[in-house]
Amino acid sequence: MNHARLHPHAPAPSGAGASSHPRHLLGLEHLQRETLLALLEDAAKWRERARTRELPCERPRGVTVCNAFFEDSTRTRISFELAEQRVGATRVSFSASGSSVSKGETLLDTARVIAAMNVDVLVVRHPSSGSAAHLARHLDAIVVNGGDGTHEHPTQGLLDLLTLRDAWDGRFEGRRMAIVGDIAHSRVARSAIHGLRKLGATITVAGPATLLPAEVESLGVRVAHSADEALEGADAAMALRIQRERMECGLLPSMGEYAREWGLNAERVSRMKPHAVVMHPGPMNRGVEIAPDVADGERSVIFDQVENGVAVRCAVLEWCAGSLAKAAA
Repeated sequence: MNHARLHPHAPAPSGAGASSHPRHLLGLEHLQRETLLALLEDAAKWRERARTRELPCERPRGVTVCNAFFEDSTRTRISFELAEQRVGATRVSFSASGSSVSKGETLLDTARVIAAMNVDVLVVRHPSSGSAAHLARHLDAIVVNGGDGTHEHPTQGLLDLLTLRDAWDGRFEGRRMAIVGDIAHSRVARSAIHGLRKLGATITVAGPATLLPAEVESLGVRVAHSADEALEGADAAMALRIQRERMECGLLPSMGEYAREWGLNAERVSRMKPHAVVMHPGPMNRGVEIAPDVADGERSVIFDQVENGVAVRCAVLEWCAGSLAKAAA
């Protein structure tokens, strides 16, 4: 079956709609709660297999995946590559640097070329919001959003949920999450917010006014006026990475001031509930958004997040293989 066949006038991707088993994974905002929970359950099984070094007897073989990264990434790329290896997929990779893109080829034409080589799944990471949905509308290959602009990073959102599922003994209802930092530019925060709300948790966000999106309450979150307020009584906290260009373009006065006002330090973290955990999507700026003793402390689940990332991506690829099998039946 040639899943690379082009459909220039294809309808809107099912991943953006209300299907119980959407074809593409473009974000968590429109994913049904049942699908989300099933992906977490499958991811937990893949994690256990990795820990015991046992792979399932029947893996979704025959799926060809292309990692099309138009933006630099280390952990996401490696995480996807390991997942593709574990599920038995055929894998190829693409980087924008030195490619046809640098010669002026459009995103869509580049994706069409890749898809025409009978690629089943395209993992797309791109600096423009909506790029994954754009490709999903025009290609027959399944599109998995590996992070698009400030929109969403759904596999990061799923790995965060899996980490919290462990920390909270599987119960999201009534839990409270604090997210501190650059909410305006964070696709990680958006996916986490959508996923957590769907599972019944409440979210408080905090950060400099220049780094909060307009009408941030429309995301369904509460806004705190300080990091201390956001962390008070929280069941978990996530520090978001601060990029130095925010300071260079005038959105932040200095990294030192940010650390004093918004950084997660031991004193602030002590305001959370006794068994609350601390998360960070990485890469970390130690001493800026998170203090070293907090990043390495007993509350930290940062490296659990990294492990869970591979397991979640295995589950997503298995889900894609199921979609392909269903289409071929």
